[in-house]
Amino acid sequence: MSVSKLAASIAESPTLKLNEEAQRLRDKGEAVIHLGAGEPKNKAPINAILGAAAKLSTGDIKYTPTEGITSLRKAIIRYTEENYDRVVGAENVIVSQGAKQALFNLLYTLVNPQDEVVVLAPYWVSYPEMIRMVYGIPVIVTPEDGGFVPTMKDIEPAISSNTKAIIVNSPNNPSGAIYPEQLVADLVALCEKKNIYLIMDDIYHKLVFGGKRTPNALSHTTRDINSTRVITINGISKLYGMTGFRIGWAVAPKSIVSVMANVQAQTSSCTSVLLQAAAEGALTGLQSAIETLRLTLENNRNVLIQELRAFSGVKLTPPDGTYYSLPDFTAYNKDSVALSKFLLQKALVVTVPGREFGMDGHLRISYATTIKDVKVGIERIKWALDPNSPNEIYIGERKMVRDWL
Repeated sequence: MSVSKLAASIAESPTLKLNEEAQRLRDKGEAVIHLGAGEPKNKAPINAILGAAAKLSTGDIKYTPTEGITSLRKAIIRYTEENYDRVVGAENVIVSQGAKQALFNLLYTLVNPQDEVVVLAPYWVSYPEMIRMVYGIPVIVTPEDGGFVPTMKDIEPAISSNTKAIIVNSPNNPSGAIYPEQLVADLVALCEKKNIYLIMDDIYHKLVFGGKRTPNALSHTTRDINSTRVITINGISKLYGMTGFRIGWAVAPKSIVSVMANVQAQTSSCTSVLLQAAAEGALTGLQSAIETLRLTLENNRNVLIQELRAFSGVKLTPPDGTYYSLPDFTAYNKDSVALSKFLLQKALVVTVPGREFGMDGHLRISYATTIKDVKVGIERIKWALDPNSPNEIYIGERKMVRDWL
């Protein structure tokens, strides 16, 4: 079989691969605990279900405008005004099949071959691959202090005459870190000075803990929505736990949205009207679902912190948001890929190697699950790695004896 060099060069999604492996083991009857997925256990908000059901009951499930149905775009306009304090028009909004497609369409629209896009580590695994898929060059910036938040001193040397954009994800997947307000303000100023696009991946922006707040990049620009270099990406997958509905959007200058619409029209045509109706229901219905999910995640995070603090050798920077933590396991193995495979094989616990996020030696551990799974999962990891832990453990109904330490 002959495939294109570009397609052959794109790495498979490690998170999706792990989901498949976990399901394969479960199908065999293994007692797998999945601490790798960014998918909470909540049900979709009732208004989302009712919105989809009402549309389905009409039987009128047809094509929609490429940019999205008018009523959903109005809901996104209202959401943007309420959460970003910025008035935008319908021409500034495009609805896509998830925030991931919105981001890819945006990169396809902006990036020429050999253009550079600055990616701040730790980063979501898909950023570098998406940039390569449009023949761009990802330029990775890793914080010099070894932490999760870069400084302008880290970022500025990465800017060149070929830089087209910077991608910022805050709260951050995989670390849960929130970038400081001043850093975001400085990035806006830098990008508008140098005519670089600042792409804000805000998919987790309301899932924050301890009274923290996510910086609003649009509040730091004096330009109007059609001349600013700030572009925001968002969606319903994370805030409402509606991962399977695949609805996301971009808010950008109308000249960019117009081209994104052309790109989308020639690929997926439009997003399912049924799923758009569900998204509209989520955005216009009671917003208590977000707070309920946020409180659940915060409680789960607190349990995770408690469990990991009792784990000698593991260093944890407590996450301030998202579904994830990125503890440092280098005391046990600096090779996070090998470590993740080992834990799946020996302890039947799914984690994601930090190497995929630009942070080898770390593991991404998700707490978007049950408290029981968090506790049992960390107990199993500790049993597999820590010689001070009990030598025996039950995994499912099987008694396991550790014989490798």
